[in-house]
Amino acid sequence: MTTTTGSGLAAFAALLADETRAAFCLALLDGRAWTAGELARHAKVAPSTASEHLGKLVAGGLLREERQGRHRYVCLADAGTAHLVEELAARTAPPDRPRTLRAVSAGSAMARGRTCYDHLAGRLGIAVTDAMTLRGLLTQDAGFALTRDGLRWYGELGLDLSPGGKRPLVRSCLDWTERRPHLAGVAGAVLCAHALEAEWCVRIGSERAVRVTPTGEEALSELLGVEKASLR
Repeated sequence: MTTTTGSGLAAFAALLADETRAAFCLALLDGRAWTAGELARHAKVAPSTASEHLGKLVAGGLLREERQGRHRYVCLADAGTAHLVEELAARTAPPDRPRTLRAVSAGSAMARGRTCYDHLAGRLGIAVTDAMTLRGLLTQDAGFALTRDGLRWYGELGLDLSPGGKRPLVRSCLDWTERRPHLAGVAGAVLCAHALEAEWCVRIGSERAVRVTPTGEEALSELLGVEKASLR
């Protein structure tokens, strides 16, 4: 059995106790790999500063590095890391009110719908989770779990729920804007991937915000009974 010391936990917590490193991790919740330069521009820091912080995050196990030719990319270490970052974000104080029209628009888009690593979040994620629960596809009685009807529903859509590694089939993830749990785990990831592939929703802007398309409105209304107005 592995034991964690107080100093070990403090050292791990210190990885996120820096605004730049925290900003990097939040940006990487879009589930994609970023270059050091992209993250530097996102956090408005010098490339040398970004490289130093990324080195600490990789060494600490929060990020992993991928190289393609001469290019170096980083991404969150795994789904568990993404879940941790999102949970911590949901427990922080509400951010200051945006002061520019651009910031207001970006914040509104993120709250309306976004990806949380590899599953849907924001009002979109909550709407899908609530609809699945109301239709008896998902139960929240003692944690999240798919029902028999839920498993059948995924099968009818042709979505493979074969677990990858030790990742749970279904897990709840506390939404940092809605302060309520949305669907995560393999089931959440598979559904999000299908929604993007089928163009039920599309990414917008440089953040992880997504917008539901007319095709998505029709599909979610027909398959889950989600009110179209709630997706806009």
